[in-house]
Amino acid sequence: MTSLKKLAIRGTIWTIAGYGSSQILRLGSNLILTRLLTPEFFGLMAVVNTLRIGIELFSDLGISQSIINNKRGDEPVFLNTAWTLSVIRGFVIWLLCVLMTWPMANFYHEDRLLWLIPVVGLSSVFDGFSSTSRHMLQRHLELGKLTIYYFSLQVLTLSTFVVLAYLNHSVVVLAAGAVIGSIYGMVASYWLVPGYVNRFAWDEDSVQEIMSFGKWMFLASGMTFLNEQADRLILAKLLSFEILGVYAVAYTLAGIPREIIKQISNRVIFPAISNQSGIPRATLRDKILRQRRLILIGFAIFLAVLVTVGDLLITLLYDQRYQEATWMMPILTCGIWVSVLFYTISPALLAIGKALYSAQSNLAGFVMIGAGLPLAFFNFGIIGAIIVIALSDLPLYLVNLYGLKREQLSCIAQDIQMTALFIGILAVFLIIRNSLGFGFPIDMLL
Repeated sequence: MTSLKKLAIRGTIWTIAGYGSSQILRLGSNLILTRLLTPEFFGLMAVVNTLRIGIELFSDLGISQSIINNKRGDEPVFLNTAWTLSVIRGFVIWLLCVLMTWPMANFYHEDRLLWLIPVVGLSSVFDGFSSTSRHMLQRHLELGKLTIYYFSLQVLTLSTFVVLAYLNHSVVVLAAGAVIGSIYGMVASYWLVPGYVNRFAWDEDSVQEIMSFGKWMFLASGMTFLNEQADRLILAKLLSFEILGVYAVAYTLAGIPREIIKQISNRVIFPAISNQSGIPRATLRDKILRQRRLILIGFAIFLAVLVTVGDLLITLLYDQRYQEATWMMPILTCGIWVSVLFYTISPALLAIGKALYSAQSNLAGFVMIGAGLPLAFFNFGIIGAIIVIALSDLPLYLVNLYGLKREQLSCIAQDIQMTALFIGILAVFLIIRNSLGFGFPIDMLL
């Protein structure tokens, strides 16, 4: 077994273990917070965080990807220039948040957004000052230390949320906790690599290389926001903040497999393929598909289980205010299968320098959300809206298939086989559940 393959396997194990642990921790804190705070507050923060994430993605320079992918990614002058750009970008993001405050508050007729958005926006300033050591570790697939860093950071942040919520049952808790969490992350990032400290620097060649790669990342990330986050902004206008908070709970639980595969995609698959991007395409494709098959089989089982018992988990863990989430979750979870197909192969196009396909695919996803979500809601109510959101990654996947075929990395045959496997496993689990007297996950609708 090659050293790169060993690193990739070890990195995958660390990523799954770390993310699984963090989700257990997140679920526990979420259960506490949902009892201390009202659903309306989570709906408000969904809008605020979506806006901040959107500005961050629309200003993405591809700094982390440049460090991972660039041959100069270990040079101090390159790293310090990247860090300087990150600091500047952090202040720009906060300024844009301030400028967007009044229009957002006016659009949603919600005065609390006038102070929530600027306060939460400060998180981006602290994120900008975080050390580039995180990206260096990811570049070399040293994910053990990185996983411990993110998990420890989450323990501190969520503990802060719970303590603040216990002392003050207002939305201020969620805003202050977000900023404090960013401060934790900034400080802790400088302990990852002993003796490594970033300093302000400006190397024209480094800037040019980062911006050359980042111009496509800027477009791709902007389209990613429109595709992945627009649902919250649209639903916030169509629904009450309370129902939006219930949807956020369902989406968070249903999206756990999606977030896991995104973590593996970004932290393992992308660096691993980047290290082999120079080999012949046929050989690269065979290597990717061989390892991808194992991942798809694992996620087919995982998703089938989650669809089968997800509504029971919500009934068990949450009170009556969140019962609408019981029928939302299985529908949303079924759609995650398309996300798994997409994220297990899309890093290949980015690794060979074809980020434009990512922008095109996310634009297609946004068109579906932007046009399809309002249409589905006004014609079929919230059920239609949830179905559209569940299928929102389908346009990404289809555009990605086109790019893979053009770049001689096609995976369509494998995808058909694995989709049939997922449907078969899910059917078996649902039949077993019904035979045990638990009915079907969407019985509340029926």
